[in-house]
Amino acid sequence: MEMRFTKNFKLINALLIVFVFVCEILSSEVPRPRGVSLSRASLYPPEKDFTCFDGSKTIPFSQVNDDYCDCPDASDEPGTAACPQGIFHCTNAGHKPLNIAASRVNDGICDCCDGTDEYASGKACQNNCIELGRSAREEAQRKAELIKAGKQLKAELSQKGIQMKQEKQVKLNELQKNKEEAEKLREEKLTLKKEAEELESAALEYYRKLEEEIKKKKAEEEAARNRAEALENFNKFDSNQDGYVDITELQTRQNFDKDRNGEVSEEEAKFFLSEQMQANSSPPAESEDSQGESDDMQDGDEHDDAHEDDEEEEDHEPEHHEEENEEKPTDITYDDETQKLVERATSARNEFYEADKQVKNIVGEIQGIKDYLEKDFGPDEEFAALEGQCFHYEDHEYIYKLCPFEKTSQQPKSGSVETRLGTWGRWDGTETNKYESMMYDKGQSCWNGPQRSTKVRIECGNENKMTSVSEPNRCEYLFDFVSPAACREVPIDVHEELHDEL
Repeated sequence: MEMRFTKNFKLINALLIVFVFVCEILSSEVPRPRGVSLSRASLYPPEKDFTCFDGSKTIPFSQVNDDYCDCPDASDEPGTAACPQGIFHCTNAGHKPLNIAASRVNDGICDCCDGTDEYASGKACQNNCIELGRSAREEAQRKAELIKAGKQLKAELSQKGIQMKQEKQVKLNELQKNKEEAEKLREEKLTLKKEAEELESAALEYYRKLEEEIKKKKAEEEAARNRAEALENFNKFDSNQDGYVDITELQTRQNFDKDRNGEVSEEEAKFFLSEQMQANSSPPAESEDSQGESDDMQDGDEHDDAHEDDEEEEDHEPEHHEEENEEKPTDITYDDETQKLVERATSARNEFYEADKQVKNIVGEIQGIKDYLEKDFGPDEEFAALEGQCFHYEDHEYIYKLCPFEKTSQQPKSGSVETRLGTWGRWDGTETNKYESMMYDKGQSCWNGPQRSTKVRIECGNENKMTSVSEPNRCEYLFDFVSPAACREVPIDVHEELHDEL
């Protein structure tokens, strides 16, 4: 391999030396105005009048390059800066030819490596085209060798990508069959579940009614206890036994002395009555004897807290009403037949849920494979192997991550939360090669700014690697990434660097 490279390199150098000599000979033999390329020399015959390329006028040939712009298309001044829109051609024998704007002619800056653009400015330009050409040819040769080696790796990646898609397609076909079987099983389990639940529901109807009766009886007992307690509290506060509790009777109870000044004011008594009226949302059950007794029961309920405060003052142990009022679950023992029906229904439900879960898992897997098969991994599936991998790049402050076909992100080295810089969107290259860059958009929003996005520029390389990260614009990131998958045929401009204009 190394010997072949050495022979090729020597052969290319020998041919280039020949090209340089031919260029120099032709450059001196073919008559042409300054700033005109060899390919256009025939358009400037010195023995004839010159006609502007746009056909607008014809002028004596002596007015070509006379530093006065006669033609609207600037074709009469290829070697001066007279026409603003003019173009000057650098022959650059030994290196690559170059076209520059006419405004750069004689501006004191050497733009052409042969120095021909500064013929009248007094600027001493060194002709270094041979050295630049040699460096360019070496770089072109390096790129050619890199692309050649990368194409071999790319072929392997393509083969792997095609195989992966074929395997996914086979798996998809299997899952489609499994889905049909799983759905059929789920329908069977659903039927069994419904049948078992119908039998279970019928058997439990008796126990539901029994449980309702037990709850109803407990509620009645609780209501009776509440009425008795309310009546007891009312009689305690109704000191004169006139059937009413008024403010003067409450003022005899020191536990209502909120400001602890030794007496219960009328405001404190009224406050207690008001508090009790708001706290009691439902008065005790109404007695059938009289409305007065109903009022008495309401007053007794309103002063329930006063009763508790009074008992506390007399150092009595408080009653645990919450425990008494707490509804306890009813313990019902099913007969053997009912218990079997309940267990059978429970088992049928579990089997249905498991079958339903299996169908959902298969559907999710099918959708994932479909999404994969629809992804554009390149014309030969060469980028397919990148999916599922993540690549990192570190600078002095952040760790950047590229997960191809998924996302880009940024995380401070301090270990803070990861920031999403973009989600896979599309290929974003040129018309000639859309696979030379990726776009990841809809990232997290910048503070007081747009959503973050990342452009990933991909070049040929012998390994998959992130090489640099920058932020050209606010919240817009640029990742450089090399991969064998990006190695293509040697571009035309690389071949052009290997020869001079003839």
